[in-house]
Amino acid sequence: MGLHTLRHITLGAPDVGQTAGFYRDFGLTPVGEGRFATRDGGEQLRLVTRPTRRLVDMTIGVDDHDDLLRAQSTLHTHGFAARLEADTLAAIEPVTGVLVRLAVQPPIFQTGEFEPPSYNSPGKPVRVNTRAEPLQRTEPVRPRKLGHVVLGSVDLDTTMRFFQHGIGFKISDQIKDRGSFMRCSTDHHNLLVQNTPVNFVHHSSWQVEDVDEVGRGASTMLEADPARHVWGLGRHHVGSNFFWYLRDPSGTFAEYYSDLDTILEDQLWQPEVFEGKHARYNWGPPPPPSFLRPDDLAELMTGAHSPAR
Repeated sequence: MGLHTLRHITLGAPDVGQTAGFYRDFGLTPVGEGRFATRDGGEQLRLVTRPTRRLVDMTIGVDDHDDLLRAQSTLHTHGFAARLEADTLAAIEPVTGVLVRLAVQPPIFQTGEFEPPSYNSPGKPVRVNTRAEPLQRTEPVRPRKLGHVVLGSVDLDTTMRFFQHGIGFKISDQIKDRGSFMRCSTDHHNLLVQNTPVNFVHHSSWQVEDVDEVGRGASTMLEADPARHVWGLGRHHVGSNFFWYLRDPSGTFAEYYSDLDTILEDQLWQPEVFEGKHARYNWGPPPPPSFLRPDDLAELMTGAHSPAR
């Protein structure tokens, strides 16, 4: 299967205008009403009005039309309907109601022009007679691309079967009895599906250059509104990335991340099953209860109904 990129997501929110202000402050570039772009990925986020926050749809890039035909066949084999139109295949994940599109599009090209800063280490002072480069940065933090999205499902088996066996995602690692980190690119994960008491979107995640950009971006967001803070700074064990999570006005979390594991050769990567602390992080402050069980979860459960777009 020629999946290669998580290209785009649409998030539902009760107040699009207020939520759009958050993502503008977060560093995404407005390209239209409720539409935002990253530096390398082009338009990657759209906000639409929905009664409660949710993941409405996601678009995954594929190499060619044959990939669409293969995906259509595997989805049908596993009992999922799929509609083929020109260079796009559309299928609705039946538990969460998320519309998943496979589209023939080129991969996101990242030039690699960013030069990581030099770090001094014991016995190896590679940066001498000068201050650290990140201290000189003054430009606002702008995410390079959309990295992943995290989805809660009341029927993990069905949702996993849809994404893994139907769409073609690969499992990178798993959380014991809880969920799976899956990829449609060379990134460690582009999707995490978790077993939850109600269908909802937990967070989206956005790549920045390095840990200093994670810290600078979050610090700027919190200077404007300290209530945006959720969890960070820290480093995950699964995926290895640095992280800092913030809360948008609808209650959906947004993550700055850097230094995520890359999987170029499937046969050289060994998926593992994690539990306990390492299922969540390697170092940093402990996750707050609101990260593990968002404050509005009871409200979402009260208003739960059949998936609707």
